[in-house]
Parts: sequence; C-alpha cells; structure tokens
Amino acid sequence: MTTTESTPTPAGTSAGGPAPVQAVDVLRAHIRDVPDFPKPGVIFKDIAPLLTTPAAFAVVIDALADTVDGHGATVVAAIEARGFLLAAPVAYRLGVGVVPIRKQGKLPGETISRTYDLEYGTATLEVQTDAFRPGDRVLLVDDVLATGGTALAAAELVRQSGVEVAGLAVLMELMFLSGRDRLAPLAISSIMEV
Repeated sequence: MTTTESTPTPAGTSAGGPAPVQAVDVLRAHIRDVPDFPKPGVIFKDIAPLLTTPAAFAVVIDALADTVDGHGATVVAAIEARGFLLAAPVAYRLGVGVVPIRKQGKLPGETISRTYDLEYGTATLEVQTDAFRPGDRVLLVDDVLATGGTALAAAELVRQSGVEVAGLAVLMELMFLSGRDRLAPLAISSIMEV
C-alpha cells in the first residue's frame, strides 16, 4: 500500500462524495477490532493504530477533509472524544475554526446539554452557549457513525445554539446499525462503510 501519492483514485464509497480508494485501504489496515469493549457483545473499532502511524493518519485526514469540502462549513464541531483527534486537523485543512462538543461537566462557563442513548448506555453532551457565531454552518466530525445517537445529540445542540448543521463527517459508518436513518436528511460523509 502506498501512502505518499498526491492524487488518490476515487472509489465512490462516501455519501458526501467519492472517497479515495487509498484512504479506504489505509483505514482498513489501521483499524483494530476489540471484542466485548466497553461491554460484552460490542465490537469496539480502535483507531489507535491509525493515530500512531503518521503517514496513514495524514492520508485519512486529507481524505476526510476532501469528502466534506463542499459542505460550506464555517466551523467544525468535534464530538468527544475521538472526534477531537480528527476534527482539529480537518478544520485546519478547511481553514476554519473548531469547537468541542464535550461530555457533561467538562466545559467551563454557560453550556447547553443533550442526553441521549448509546448502543451500550446513556450519555450527555454539552457545548458552550457562545461557541458559535450567527450564520455559522457547522460540520460535525467523529470517528464512527453507529446508532446515530451521539451524532443526533450533537446536531440538536448545534441547532439549539441557533446555527445550521452543514453535515456529519466520519471515518467509518457501521451500516448494520442504521444510524444514517436517524439523522436523515443530514448530509453524511464517510470514508469507509462496515
């Protein structure tokens, strides 16, 4: 697998536009399945091997930014926790700012919150009330789209803040969990479908 090509070949695996074949291959080679984490029956998609391989990480970040370039986002919102690792370099590539959407109690100042169901429990997300400017178009970024609960809560927080959700960008989409259906008609870009 070559990770230094400057012009990847399109493959058409993303709903938001074609994802490079190279990025799909790199992503497949650098994701580790961890069975029964965080609870029995769940197969956790571990991106640590991707994060510790700079050339592979660069290919995937470039591909993620390329798939969402047409969304017209003015800011990227990073969904805790692994979304932080992806959103900042994507925002940098797009030339826009980044806003953290965090777990409850992690942000200073005034916040708004949403509680939602996960495939293995419940959680609450928060964003600062002054995180967005009037007229912002927000691109949500996370690592995985599973049942859609986390992404839906993040999208609702953005809308509650009075700005528009431009779309959602993820590394991989777990198709068998149908998270995309919960988010319709939100534009979703993914590099890889599992």
